[in-house]
Amino acid sequence: MSPFPSENGVEGDDEREEEEDEDVDDDEEEEEAEEDEEEPRLKYQRMGGSIPSLLSGEAASCISVAERMIALGTHDGTVHILDFLGNQVKEFAAHSAAVNDLSFDIEGEYIGSCSDDGSVVLNSLFTDEKLTFEYHRPMKAIALDPDYARKTSRRFVTGGLAGHLYFNTKKWLGYKDQVLHSGEGPIHAVKWRTSLIAWANDAGVKVYDAANDQRITFIERPRGTPHPEILLPHLVWQDDTLLVIGWGTSVKIAAIRTNLNKGTNGTYKRVTSNMNQVDIVASFQTSYYISGIAPFADALVVLAYIPSEDGEKEFSSAMPSRQGNAQRPEVRIVSWNNDELATDALPVHGFEHYKAKDYSLAHAPFSGSSYAGGQWAAGDEPIYYIVSPKDVVIAKPRDAEDHISWLLQHGWHEKALAAVEAGQGRSELLDEAASLCPKLLRGSATAWERWVFHFAHLRQLPVLVPYMPTENPRLRDTAYEVALVALATNPSVHKDLLSTVKSWPRVIYSALPVISAIEPQLNTSSMTDALKEALAELYVINGQYEKAFSLYADLMKPDIFDFIEKHNLHDSIREKVVQLMMVDCKQAVNLLIQNRDLIAPSEVVSQLLNTRNKCDSRYFLHLYLHSLFEVNPHAGKDFHDMQVELYVEYEPKMLLPFLRSSQHYTLEKVWIV
Repeated sequence: MSPFPSENGVEGDDEREEEEDEDVDDDEEEEEAEEDEEEPRLKYQRMGGSIPSLLSGEAASCISVAERMIALGTHDGTVHILDFLGNQVKEFAAHSAAVNDLSFDIEGEYIGSCSDDGSVVLNSLFTDEKLTFEYHRPMKAIALDPDYARKTSRRFVTGGLAGHLYFNTKKWLGYKDQVLHSGEGPIHAVKWRTSLIAWANDAGVKVYDAANDQRITFIERPRGTPHPEILLPHLVWQDDTLLVIGWGTSVKIAAIRTNLNKGTNGTYKRVTSNMNQVDIVASFQTSYYISGIAPFADALVVLAYIPSEDGEKEFSSAMPSRQGNAQRPEVRIVSWNNDELATDALPVHGFEHYKAKDYSLAHAPFSGSSYAGGQWAAGDEPIYYIVSPKDVVIAKPRDAEDHISWLLQHGWHEKALAAVEAGQGRSELLDEAASLCPKLLRGSATAWERWVFHFAHLRQLPVLVPYMPTENPRLRDTAYEVALVALATNPSVHKDLLSTVKSWPRVIYSALPVISAIEPQLNTSSMTDALKEALAELYVINGQYEKAFSLYADLMKPDIFDFIEKHNLHDSIREKVVQLMMVDCKQAVNLLIQNRDLIAPSEVVSQLLNTRNKCDSRYFLHLYLHSLFEVNPHAGKDFHDMQVELYVEYEPKMLLPFLRSSQHYTLEKVWIV
C-alpha cells in the first residue's frame, strides 16, 4: 500500500523543509550578528548631587571642566561650582541673563563667564576677588589665559554679537582692551592653549599667537553650514598644536606648525613665519549636526544631533520645538577618517523638544599619553560631560571590568575567563567568573588546578573555593590546602573556611599545612570565633583531640560533654572548669564530681573564684560544693565556712541541714552570717 499523500501534497513537504532551512539560516545569522556586535566604548551615568535640584527650576546653558572642579552656567545668569559628584560647593550670581560660556585657568583658581547681559565676570574660587567688565552687547565666548593665576598680566579674550574679539590685559593704570579682530560678524567661540588663541566668527576660524602678536592662519567656514547663531561652531585643542573644529556637518583637524627659538632670558619662544603655517590633517562630512566634539585618544567623540527629514525646519527658529519630534542625541566615536567606532543614543530628559544648539559637550583635560592597548592607565581616563537644559550626563571609557561584564552578558564565558586570567578584572567580577568554572572546566583536574593557582596569584581565591570540585575531578592535595590557607588568612571569610572544612571530605587534603597557617594567629586580633572553630575541626581531623577540646571549651560548644566522653578527655577538663560551667553547670558539676580524683576540689574552687569571665561564679561554687557535700561530706571540708555564706545567699532552707551534718565550719562564721 502506498502512503497517503499529505494534505498539501509533496510541495507542502518541500515548503516545510525550506522553512526549516530558513530557520537554520536565521539562527546562523543571529549567531553571526551576535559575534559581530560591537562592544560599547563608553559607559554613562547621570550626574547626581545637586544637579537634579538645580535644574528642576532652571536650565543649564554651558559647562567648563577643570582638574579639580566643574563650572555649570544656567539661563538665570548663575555660575555653579560643583565637585565631580555634582555637589555644589560654591555659587556666583554673576549675571542677569543667560551664561553663554565659561573658562577656567589651568590651575583651576579662576573662573571667567560671559553673558547675554553684555558683561564678563572673573571670580576667584578661593578668595573674594571679583572683576566685572561691561561690553554693552551680548557676549558669547570667553577664554582665560591658561596662566592667568600665575601671571600679573591677567589676560583673557572675549567676544560676542558686536563682532569684536577683545584681548584684555592688566596694565599699570588698570585693565585695557585690545581689539584683535572685528568686522566679520559675531564671535561664536574662542579657545586658548599655551600662546595660541583660536576663535570662530561668521567667516571661519582664525588662530592668533599671543607670544608673537601674530595671526597664524584662517580656516574658512564650511560651505552650506546654517547660520552660526543657530548651529554653533565647536573648537577644542587636542594638544598644543592640534585644533579640532566641528561646525555644522563638517569636521576638520588643523595642525599648527610652529618652531621654538630660545630667547635671551633662557625661555623658549614660539616662532611662526606666515599665514600658511597650518596643515589640515583630517577633514570629513557627517550625516548629522555636531553639537559638541572632543578628542578620544587617536579618535574623536562627537555629540551628534540627528536632523529630521526636513532639515530646514531644524533652523526655522532658535526656540525649542513644542511639537516634541526631535530624536535622541547620540554620542559617536569616530576615527579621523570618519569610520564609526561606536554609537550610543542618550535618553536625556526632554530631548524631544531640543535643538542642536541646546546641547554642549565638555571633557576633563587629559594628555592621552597613558593610553595604550585600548586602555587608559587608572586615573588618567578622559571624562566627558554632555549637557542639555535639564541634564548632565557623564561618559567614561569602559574599563577592563566593563569588558568582562559585557562578555559575560553576551555568553562569551571563555573569553571572559581569559580576560580574568590576563589580570584585566578586579574582585567585583571575579565571583561571576568563578561561577563559570564548573561549566567551562568540567572534569579537567589540570585546568582546575591552573585556575586555583591563578586566583591565588590574584589574591582572590576565596571567591573560587565554593565552586572547587572534591571529586570528578579530584584535585591534588596542594590545591585544596592552598585554598584553605587563603581562607584562613582573610578574616572576612573565616566563616567560609569553617563551612568548607566541615563540608570537604577529610581525605582530600592534609590538615597540617592549614593548622600551621592558623596557629600563629592564636591570641591575636585576627583570631575570630569562626577561625578558632575551624582550627578545632582541623585538630580533630589531625587527631589532636586535646587541642580541639581546649578550643571547643573556649567557644562553649553545647556538645562539648559528648566530645569529652567520645575521646576520653577527662584529663583535659582541669583547665576549663569555668567554661564547662558556663556551657551547662549541671553537667559540669556531675563531670567534676565524678573526676574529683583528677581535679581536686581546691582547684575547682580556685578557678571559679579567680575567673575573669562574666558569669555567676559564686552560684557555680554553690552548686559544686553542695553536690560535693552530698557525695562526700568531708571532701570539701576546707570550704564549709564559704558554704555557709553560699547557702544563705542561694538556698537558705538548706543551711540548717548543712549545719547539722557538717563538723568543719566555725561557730563565729555562723554567728556573723
